[in-house]
Amino acid sequence: MFDRVLIANRGEIAVRIIRACREMGIHSVAVFSEADKDALHTRMADEAICIGAAAPEKSYLNIPHIISAAEVSQADAIHPGYGFLSENARFSEICSSCGITFIGSPPEVIEKLGDKAMAKTIMTKANVPVVPGTDGVIEREREALTFAASVSYPVMIKAAGGGGGRGMRIVFNEKELKQAFHTTQSEAGAFFNNSAIYLEKYIEEPHHVEFQILADVKGNIIHLGERDCSVQRRHQKLLEESPSSFISQRQRVKMGKAAVKAASAVGYVGAGTIEFLVDRNGEYYFIEANTRIQVEHPVTEMISGVDIIKEQLRIAAGEKLSKTQRDIELKGHAIEFRINAEDPSDNFKPMGGKVAIYQPPGGPGIRVDSHLYTGYTVPTQYDSLLAKLIVWGEDRNEAIRRSRRALDEFQIEGIKTTMPFHHWILNEKTFLDGEVYTDFVEKHY
Repeated sequence: MFDRVLIANRGEIAVRIIRACREMGIHSVAVFSEADKDALHTRMADEAICIGAAAPEKSYLNIPHIISAAEVSQADAIHPGYGFLSENARFSEICSSCGITFIGSPPEVIEKLGDKAMAKTIMTKANVPVVPGTDGVIEREREALTFAASVSYPVMIKAAGGGGGRGMRIVFNEKELKQAFHTTQSEAGAFFNNSAIYLEKYIEEPHHVEFQILADVKGNIIHLGERDCSVQRRHQKLLEESPSSFISQRQRVKMGKAAVKAASAVGYVGAGTIEFLVDRNGEYYFIEANTRIQVEHPVTEMISGVDIIKEQLRIAAGEKLSKTQRDIELKGHAIEFRINAEDPSDNFKPMGGKVAIYQPPGGPGIRVDSHLYTGYTVPTQYDSLLAKLIVWGEDRNEAIRRSRRALDEFQIEGIKTTMPFHHWILNEKTFLDGEVYTDFVEKHY
């Protein structure tokens, strides 16, 4: 096992990884930008190093600075968390060349799955169902129009290098497609340094269901069940729950096997997710894979009892998975609420400011992952996630009732958050009935 791990991230995920390291007797090294000098993760880690100015490209995305911090602190591994450099194949490769273990997938796996068009091709060959789409990336508007006509509108334009809900556009007719085609190419080049795009048939009223997988270097792969991530705004998740109230046990077994097959097809190593869209008829289609820890991983930890961060560390150290598929027993129902510094009444506009009061809830079945404290000033340069409230119950009904109680107790004052949205959804009939699709927020909120 590692002696020292550097966490190349910030916020709640940095705190989460530091806690896992401490429980495993591993010396933790935090890095921080000038804007994060008073952040909680810098106080909790065994050691903290400033790596640059507030702008992400000068700190959390600055590979030379992070590698220098690892070398100075004598860290033998780097955990990238999620976002930032977590799915950067070049960073993974540089870590390896410097004799530092990257706690994540090998660079060749990140490259294959990071390119969504390539990932779809791989899954098609592995007989994993995929959404009908173009045969790889396309460069000409004419190709897009021909494909759209063959499958009928609506279709979705996707950036091959996109992720995190970004780089996607839904178009409903030929005129919209012509307008959006070149715009999406330009934006993809600007945001992802990869202007390649492809098209898919847009599945109407789909559920977004992802399977958590773990794979070790010895070829053992298991899944820890699914999470339903259909409550989204602008293709980014707001609430996740497990198990999905939409799919049957028979579908769960079938999709779990497909997820393991998908991971095996690319020689996957580490923790990650295989993500599917499930249509109104229960048919499922692979859409992408994420080669990192997910924001919503605690939902799965609550129902499986598996500490996914610790498993990541063990896998990266070359150890065998601590459990087999037969050992996995999923119990109860868990829901995660993303508490963001956003104003839901103003189209989820990001907010900043000083936290006047921070008082998290407690009691049975309640977990809060956060980097907040009273007096903390929320910077505006980074993701708006402030806290994750994760609630467990014996079944979905108990989890919902317990969630209402926890949200009533949760106090964050001084800045606006998404908690009013979560209060609303817990009393919205469509959600209570489990009739939640990826366009739920746009249609009902």
